[in-house]
Amino acid sequence: MTADSPHILVVDDDTRLRGLLRKYLSDSGFRVTTAGGAAEARAQLASLAFDLIVLDVMMPGESGLSLVQSLRPACEIPILLLTAMGAPEHRVRGFETGADDYLHKPFEPRELVLRIQSILRRVPRETLPPPEIRLGDCRFDVAREQLVRGLDVVRLTTAETGLLKVLAESAGAPLSREELGRRCAIAGGLRAVDVQVTRLRRKIEPDPKLPRYLQTVRGKGYVLRPD
Repeated sequence: MTADSPHILVVDDDTRLRGLLRKYLSDSGFRVTTAGGAAEARAQLASLAFDLIVLDVMMPGESGLSLVQSLRPACEIPILLLTAMGAPEHRVRGFETGADDYLHKPFEPRELVLRIQSILRRVPRETLPPPEIRLGDCRFDVAREQLVRGLDVVRLTTAETGLLKVLAESAGAPLSREELGRRCAIAGGLRAVDVQVTRLRRKIEPDPKLPRYLQTVRGKGYVLRPD
């Protein structure tokens, strides 16, 4: 899995299945973010860029079909529906609502991966970064390279801005210190990258000593995990 790996949003109210899908898809080379329902999925879609959504149909509150209908046509991210209802009329309803594919539960995990790969081959990947990410009471406008807390602009150095932008564009995927140093043009070697990370944490973390958003991934580097 790399920063260029397809980013999948898994939406399912079943905690156990959600965890299993995260592990299996991650092991298959995808970046994976999960949501337990429609509201959480909307929040993830507002702050992160995804290549495909795996969505359960039967969820308490707002159903998967309702979520698909509300997302289309403004959202062009491909959607694969998961459902225990296998009747033809249910599949037709899913496609009419705007889904790209339909998989009946229970299913073989390998078939899910093959369906995802098939959809991604047909649909051009979106390369634009998310317009904005949220980090607690901070918002970072990726295009404008501006960090705001409440109504106040937080001053960032050139190095801090570059670091936050690169991490935001690859949110959820660990980046090595070497890659961060290269992409952010940070001179001074790996130690200099660590110094810039420490400085950035002081500006975005509620407690820089216990980072919630800009996390260290042992043996891999650093990863940004927005709200």
